[in-house]
Amino acid sequence: MLQTLPMLDPLAAFVDIGSEHMHVSVGGNRPEVFGTVTSQLHALRDWLLAQGVHSVAMEATGVYWLPLYGVLESAGLEVRMVNGRQTRNLPGRKTDMADSQWGATLHMHGLLHAGFVPPADIRRLQDYLRLRADHVAAAAGCVQLMQKAFERMNIKLHDVISSLAGVSGMAVTRAVVAGERSPEALVALCDVQIRRKKEQAVIEALRGTWADEHIFALGQALQSWDHYQKLIADCDERIATVLPPHDDTQPPLPRSTRQTGINAPEISRLREILAQMCGGRDLTKLPALSSYGVLQLISEVGTDLSVWPTEKHFTAWTGLAPGSSDSGKRRKGVKRGRNRTGRLFCMMAQSLVRSRDIALGGFYRRLAARRGGLVATKALARKLAAWFWRVMVKGDDYVEKGLARYEEQVRKTREQALRRLARELGRELVPVPVVPETP
Repeated sequence: MLQTLPMLDPLAAFVDIGSEHMHVSVGGNRPEVFGTVTSQLHALRDWLLAQGVHSVAMEATGVYWLPLYGVLESAGLEVRMVNGRQTRNLPGRKTDMADSQWGATLHMHGLLHAGFVPPADIRRLQDYLRLRADHVAAAAGCVQLMQKAFERMNIKLHDVISSLAGVSGMAVTRAVVAGERSPEALVALCDVQIRRKKEQAVIEALRGTWADEHIFALGQALQSWDHYQKLIADCDERIATVLPPHDDTQPPLPRSTRQTGINAPEISRLREILAQMCGGRDLTKLPALSSYGVLQLISEVGTDLSVWPTEKHFTAWTGLAPGSSDSGKRRKGVKRGRNRTGRLFCMMAQSLVRSRDIALGGFYRRLAARRGGLVATKALARKLAAWFWRVMVKGDDYVEKGLARYEEQVRKTREQALRRLARELGRELVPVPVVPETP
């Protein structure tokens, strides 16, 4: 079968990547074996250039491919990262040598499709943001340890106030570690709104058994939390250096009333810088997208989304669109695993669960009533991903008109349902005149 396929590149190479060895085959010939230290990666690069190779394919195996990718990319070679499912060999023939030859043969005939790898500057931003996300998760674990220490002392502060990591919660925690035990003195450290609405409840919650071992655990958890907050602040400084400087000649963006969130990075003019990176497009106009969310999405997909021809290609890549499996008369859907971008859109979709927006919020509630919350969240995330692609490729005006058209369609559908119900009940809908507001 392979003899009848056109040979697109007889010098196509494939690298089977491992933690200790790299097996490289050119055109399906006998592989060469290289190590994974930096000098061996340079030797591999020089050998490929000496063979006249222009295109190299590799499997995205953990993080082992990243150093070699950078070396080959800087040498001007075309590097294709492929999914391991495309290079599966026949059962019983699984060796590193055979895998590299089989992959090179497939690549030589054009049977390997390249995956998406963001540019080098976006990868730097991605590394900083992923490291920051790890610190945020570790800090959340420290808050859980503080809550556990309070629970062991039967102090129910976390049940009375909204967040133990807030200003009031941290002030009380630091005072307890410093030696304060009086509930009246501790409640005085809380915010004025807490004291006005539930002062007595907080006082009762702060009456507990003060055990030295649990105070010690609380202090260590607090120290760890402070440590991770320092690491998060350091990451914010590095992220600010990777982002382009703000261009003061650009027109100012309209003021946004959307809240940024407690874990958002503290970077000056972040919203303006992101709009500048996206060619003047303000992605925070989209529902559920904050500046921090846009920053995370850009760190995963970059600013050039034209690499995906249509929004369907993009949503399929994120894993938010179901796959298909056709065999004869059998046709069924196939679940796709969501990548980091798909999971980001799902988290953003969760913020619209209780939204009063009749378009997206109503869509979620209607679908959740029929199919459940998980399916509704994924479907709503797919809509957000499609709107994101349209903004980046088509522009703001295209999306604003689309959202307005969608909201008008939902409004007409609801009006038709009301008219149908009125006819069934023998009633008539009467429009209420809108009274203009007096200045």
